[in-house]
Amino acid sequence: MTKDKLPSEQVKVDYEYDTLTNDRLLKDHEYDGIRELDNAPPSWFNMLFIGTIVFAVLYLYILWMFQPAGLVQAKEYQNELAKAKTTASAEPGTRAIRMVLLNDEESMQNGQKVFNSVCAVCHLADGGGLVGPNLTDKYWVHGNSVKDLFTVITEGVIEKGMIPYRDQLSHQQRLEVSGYILNNLVGSEPANPKEPEGELIE
Repeated sequence: MTKDKLPSEQVKVDYEYDTLTNDRLLKDHEYDGIRELDNAPPSWFNMLFIGTIVFAVLYLYILWMFQPAGLVQAKEYQNELAKAKTTASAEPGTRAIRMVLLNDEESMQNGQKVFNSVCAVCHLADGGGLVGPNLTDKYWVHGNSVKDLFTVITEGVIEKGMIPYRDQLSHQQRLEVSGYILNNLVGSEPANPKEPEGELIE
């Protein structure tokens, strides 16, 4: 009978060693005559690897449990949208202006200047429409009240290529250009009017 081998003697691996560094070589790991050393990863690498796992766990926990606006785009969008609506209704540092249809001569002159410098590039100077819709007919995409026009000018229509003008035009200027459109362009006869868009509003 043969004696049972001790656990340390049951598996015996014959390692080879590099003749230059005397470090152990990986067994059966050779390519084109090149052998790889059987070295353990350095401790700094192991710590870095563990650190990335810890960071990922903490990041996901903070992201889904607290949902900070800076990390969750949907929440950031909602915050910006709420901020825009607040700014449109009452801008900080300015007196509240009622949504009334201005029609005095000074307001119409100021509104025309703003329209020609800002709006005419997309709607044409006569309001007939180019990239933007025709502003002279009775068809409106976003409504034709003073508040409707003021809101569109303030917040823009990004999906149609119109940027918001809350930072470029003051509260008063947006009200004046809205009044100019409703008083002077609606019902006029432009040279080459664009086809109607939106709903008919009498």
